[in-house]
Amino acid sequence: QVQLVESGGGLVQPGGSLRLSCKASGKIFSINTMGWFRQAPGEQRELVATATSLGRTTYADSVKDRFTISRDSAENTVYLQMNSLKPEDTAVYYCHHKYFHDYDWYEFWGQGTQVTVSS
Repeated sequence: QVQLVESGGGLVQPGGSLRLSCKASGKIFSINTMGWFRQAPGEQRELVATATSLGRTTYADSVKDRFTISRDSAENTVYLQMNSLKPEDTAVYYCHHKYFHDYDWYEFWGQGTQVTVSS
């Protein structure tokens, strides 16, 4: 089992910035992927950004050049720096962790943190 604890959400004006953090604990394998997904009301959950333990990152087109994902492997923590926020970035942001072990994938979700972009 892996537990994920998120922090850093809140209310911000358009054009502002927020930084989300997610710390993983429990059964952590060295090769894994951590990332962020988001879900707006009435919408499906969508990928925002992911980062593998080997350094590969992936971003949704809608957040490229505005959001940056980073990891502190020693602390098993992933961050999402969000700049130039837009009202359409408003959603619940979920931390995600997955790894492949013993011929199977395992994935875990955080409880979610609300990000609201509004004037």
